[in-house]
Amino acid sequence: MSEQKPPLNKLNTLILTSTPLIALTIVPYYGYRVGYDLFEWAMFMLFMGLTGLSISVGYHRLWSHKAYEAHFLYRLFWAIWGACALQNSILHWASDHRNHHRFVDKDLRDPYSAKRGFWFSHIGWILRKYPSGVDDHSNVKDLMEDPVARWQHKYYFPLAVLTNSALPLLIGYLHGNLWGTLLLAGVLRIVLNHHFTFLINSLAHIWGGQNYDPNNTARDNHLLAYFTYGEGYHNYHHRFQWDYRNGIKWWHFDPAKWLIKISSWTGLSYGLKKPSEFKIEQACLKVEYNRVLAKSPSSISEHLKNGYEKLNGALEDLAALQKQWAETDRASNKSQLDQSEVKKRYDELKSNISNLRQEWYALRSEVIA
Repeated sequence: MSEQKPPLNKLNTLILTSTPLIALTIVPYYGYRVGYDLFEWAMFMLFMGLTGLSISVGYHRLWSHKAYEAHFLYRLFWAIWGACALQNSILHWASDHRNHHRFVDKDLRDPYSAKRGFWFSHIGWILRKYPSGVDDHSNVKDLMEDPVARWQHKYYFPLAVLTNSALPLLIGYLHGNLWGTLLLAGVLRIVLNHHFTFLINSLAHIWGGQNYDPNNTARDNHLLAYFTYGEGYHNYHHRFQWDYRNGIKWWHFDPAKWLIKISSWTGLSYGLKKPSEFKIEQACLKVEYNRVLAKSPSSISEHLKNGYEKLNGALEDLAALQKQWAETDRASNKSQLDQSEVKKRYDELKSNISNLRQEWYALRSEVIA
């Protein structure tokens, strides 16, 4: 006997079926019969960017992971555009997402577990009232202390209606064409942003690399980053979820990271969190070591182990020393610190790590060759 399916979430099903239907029929029909002008396409891009970034900058990195802190006005701005993104309230979204990280890939606890298939993790989990998606917001009590999050949760429905219907209609009316802006900046934008976000839950757990943590299904996918405002580096994110960045290299496409950083120059965002480069290297080294060890002959495995332990230990020491250095009162001790034993030890460790890296690369090359 097959397992009985949970009841449909009627409102979610209505929205997630009607908007794509309109986007596939009425939007192109209107474009063919009437056409869309440059202003309407500009509004589409503006709404697309602001709602997409509201999820990445606001819902995800600010509220779900508290990767940084933000000024009241900054939080209010992203809360309003987050309602326009039509992905539920901050409290509900963050609660689901925290459960996803805490119980990743566990079918009965992860709200959108990739182990339950592409369809389920992409959209199926939203269409039905699965037990894994039911929560009492007990894991977001900290967010309930934020007046912006509480306000948005209380007035989510009117905010969503106003920003998705009234605002595009008003802009269209002022522009002199009521429907063009609504169809592009309203309907088409909703569909695309929904599914771009959904791809992180589905495709980013199927396709890509796992250089930071192979113990869950999350993947780094550079292509997805272009559609998700930098959220494609998903394996890294699952390993260092409290980092305000997802793309850690300067060339990684991560507009959410850039916006948060630029906002910090004005005081709108502050307290930006990120791990040390040595902690990141340690994570990569551990993954690489286990992969190389699995391929290595027994004659070299002990050498690999020694090389790994030396480099990993040096990275651990350097990370601890860097933390000690950062915690020193630089304002009063910087000039003395530069001449101290701590500075000398720091330089020695960095030099030693450089040599140990070369030894590790040589050992790794023997196995790969």
